Parts: sequence; structure tokens; C-alpha cells
Amino acid sequence: MTWCAPLDPEERERGERLGRLLREARGSRSMTRIAADAGISAETLRKIETGRAPTPAFFTVAALAGALGLSMDDLAGRCAQTAPQERAAA
Repeated sequence: MTWCAPLDPEERERGERLGRLLREARGSRSMTRIAADAGISAETLRKIETGRAPTPAFFTVAALAGALGLSMDDLAGRCAQTAPQERAAA
């Protein structure tokens, strides 16, 4: 068993932000359908969308971006744009 350092608040926030962006991009499309298109389980997608899996693997995020019709640049840009707004609201 390997030891992993606990996530700091910024890392958790980034995971929650990613989850919100993916959930918004999914819209009314089925979680099961998007997960299948990305080649992951619906439970994995659920964990990512709810922030319970705040550091998904790069290839998982890339597969989800592809299934949702997002470019990785677009997804990264949207994550970066959201951060200052969230900090201002806090």
C-alpha cells in the first residue's frame, strides 16, 4: 500500500470546480451514456462530478472531455476562468 499526502484546500476546490464544469457540460445527457462514451463507469463519473474524486487521471479527464465535445484547452480555460470568480464570492 502506498501513502498519499492529503489534498490541500486548493486541490479540493479545483476538483470540485472540474466536477461542476463537467456536470454543466453534460447538461441533460445521461450520466450513464457519457460515462460509457468515455470508457469509464458511471460511478467514477459521479465521483468526479461531486468532487469525491478531486484528482482524476489525466486520461480520464481527456476521455470525458472528448465524450462531452470539449477540448482539453477549453476545459482548462474554463477551470481557470472560474477560480477568480469563486474566490471573489467567498
